[in-house]
Amino acid sequence: MSHTIPANRIQRILWVVLSILVFIADRVSKAAVEKAIPEYTTVQVFPHFLNFIHTKNPGAAFGMFANSPAPWRTLLLIVVSSLLLAIVVVVMWRTQRLRWETGMGLALILGGALSNLYDRVRLGRVLDFIDVYFRSYHWATFNLADSAIVAGAGLLMVQILFLE
Repeated sequence: MSHTIPANRIQRILWVVLSILVFIADRVSKAAVEKAIPEYTTVQVFPHFLNFIHTKNPGAAFGMFANSPAPWRTLLLIVVSSLLLAIVVVVMWRTQRLRWETGMGLALILGGALSNLYDRVRLGRVLDFIDVYFRSYHWATFNLADSAIVAGAGLLMVQILFLE
């Protein structure tokens, strides 16, 4: 007697595995940066394009609210992140059939957001280290979790704009 696993269950397992892989990759990369690069030190990777710089962002995405003196900033960011994560989990769990773009997008967002939330709970801020720039124009410093969140949101936008 053979038991087959329904396709949507296999997909859910794959999305969970992807989320875990994103979480682990981000944790490993941040640990490597903490060990190898002193805080606020810049390491040139590709001249005129990419540096690694060990920074800690107390604010939200792209440094928003980083300079806010409000004592409740970190708690608010933890609560908002937790609520958004709960929404992602509920959507992934309750939706019977997810398009691969949706499932992958939500899995990337989940893994990245969990890792950044882990930083925020543990340190009160998020470790960022990827500095992409051209001449004097620098993009906001980010990390692998941020990249996964943006890629996941991009997949969701592609689905909404072009596939629905």
